[in-house]
Amino acid sequence: MRLNKYLSEAGICSRREADRLIISGRVTVDGRCAKAGMQVTEENDVRIGKKQIKSRNEKVVLAVNKPAGIVCTEDRKEKHNIIDFLNYPVRITYAGRLDKDSEGLLIMTNDGDLINALMRARYCHEKEYKVTVDKPVTDEFILGLKKGVRITDREKRLNVITLPCKAEKIGKYTFSIVLTQGINRQIRRMCETLGYKVTKLLRVRIANIELGNLKNGEVRKLTNQELKELYERTKGRQDEGAC
Repeated sequence: MRLNKYLSEAGICSRREADRLIISGRVTVDGRCAKAGMQVTEENDVRIGKKQIKSRNEKVVLAVNKPAGIVCTEDRKEKHNIIDFLNYPVRITYAGRLDKDSEGLLIMTNDGDLINALMRARYCHEKEYKVTVDKPVTDEFILGLKKGVRITDREKRLNVITLPCKAEKIGKYTFSIVLTQGINRQIRRMCETLGYKVTKLLRVRIANIELGNLKNGEVRKLTNQELKELYERTKGRQDEGAC
């Protein structure tokens, strides 16, 4: 396709603005200065400055270790939004949020079907967290988490009992928990109801994708094996329609 269309469909800018970038000499194709009207394919190395530009037709699925303070929003008016933080050359978004104060694993992708499958609560994909609280973790507290906690919020018209879940004490002030629901700030609300305050919340797994050794703020592409298993899981859940 024409280069200006390629840049436009990659979500970089309008075709008119793409033409301006090309004429200004800022665009290169395979290391050479681009020319207006030239044709390119996905096999070409297209760059604006040093930034490589990928077609949106290519499926991109990333694991991101979100730092605390970064907001899961596409609103560029938010100074610390995840889109500007990553500054990825392809237009991608998050498949499931983490609140501003939480950190850990995010899956970022341009695959709308995958986003839908991961975010729909009825598909019941496991999300695992390591949580630090403000006082010693007791057996009674862990049992309360496992059994389910009533969460109420009049302003948000919320009055639900969380589903039974897996939870385990892993330190004096820390525990792990595995959820299949997607209630906003669920772990923090559960802990508050049981008399605890979360001081650190780290997501370490979504379905088969693990945070592993990915450092705070780092990004990596999923491996072929991870992608294969993830797509198999999400396809299975969509076919079943429930967990």
